[in-house]
Amino acid sequence: MEKTYTQLYIHVVFSVQQRAPLIHKGWRDRLFQYITAIVQDHGHKMLAIGGVEDHIHLFFNFKPSESLSTLIKEIKRDSSIWINKNRFVKGRFSWQEGYGAFTYSISQIPAVCGYIGNQEAHHRKKHLLRNMMKYYVNTVIKKHGIGHPPLADASYIAIIPYRG
Repeated sequence: MEKTYTQLYIHVVFSVQQRAPLIHKGWRDRLFQYITAIVQDHGHKMLAIGGVEDHIHLFFNFKPSESLSTLIKEIKRDSSIWINKNRFVKGRFSWQEGYGAFTYSISQIPAVCGYIGNQEAHHRKKHLLRNMMKYYVNTVIKKHGIGHPPLADASYIAIIPYRG
């Protein structure tokens, strides 16, 4: 068989069961190291890993010697066993079913790595904007009776960042 060349950069996101905020800072980096070892033991190259309390992002150069679903299944299974064995959480830890996976070109690697490495700040800003919007809805819209019921509920309002 001829040599095979692939250039597959995969960004995977998956969450803790019910998006529970269980991945604490005290052991998060050890989890990332453990997952990186799993990915690399399977012959893939981890480019970035990051996340917050309720979900993680992986970005790696994927070698198509196995299916992506098999790799993610093993990452979730092995990391869940490791978390439970080390008793990092009260009760039983598990990942939510499913995952999101996205492909990127080589030119997008720096941007994706930056995004993943900046997860904590990204989510702080996102929560701040959401809280500001809730404040606006609760103090301005409801207080002055502006709009109809959907406008009186902050969950209906999308926050779209300005990219000027």
